[in-house]
Amino acid sequence: MPALVLASTSPRRRELLARIGIVPARIAAPEADETPLKGERPQDYVVRLARAKALAVERAPDEVVLAGDTTVAVGRRILEKPADEADWRRMLDLLSGRRHRVWSGVCVVGTDGRPRVRAVDTIVAFKPLSTAEIDAYVASGEGMGKAGGYAIQGRAEAFVRFLSGSHSNVVGLPLFETRSLLTSAGIPLG
Repeated sequence: MPALVLASTSPRRRELLARIGIVPARIAAPEADETPLKGERPQDYVVRLARAKALAVERAPDEVVLAGDTTVAVGRRILEKPADEADWRRMLDLLSGRRHRVWSGVCVVGTDGRPRVRAVDTIVAFKPLSTAEIDAYVASGEGMGKAGGYAIQGRAEAFVRFLSGSHSNVVGLPLFETRSLLTSAGIPLG
């Protein structure tokens, strides 16, 4: 039976996998340049990064590697992790009162060495955010270091007035598609 290697140090991804009964045999921190290419569409960006992260991890012949990448997009504009507080406030102001998409790329490299990749998107709409709400959220520190500057599994969930698609995708790993890819790569799931 193949062993699963999670090519991510994200505690959120480990927690999501645990929800469906998966505990990776080991965790690896992949090296990948996360700079978007000029004109790159958000869905192409996350697929490229997920594949690069999965292929960057050394894999034994009996191991399956799982990697993912998630970003927030307003139109074709990719909102990466905030660079600083001013960038964070700009992102929250941009998301205020409007719809955006959360894109994830998931890549599983099976024992055959073949990468299996999926792109998943979820539409999210925030309520209009007041300056006080943005100030309080920034003061919480919760969204720093997260794509789009927010964490739906925390305080920011109260900003969401509409969601269409996978909630787990917005957290950082679309479980339905991930489970399907792992099954196709020989990881037995109940």
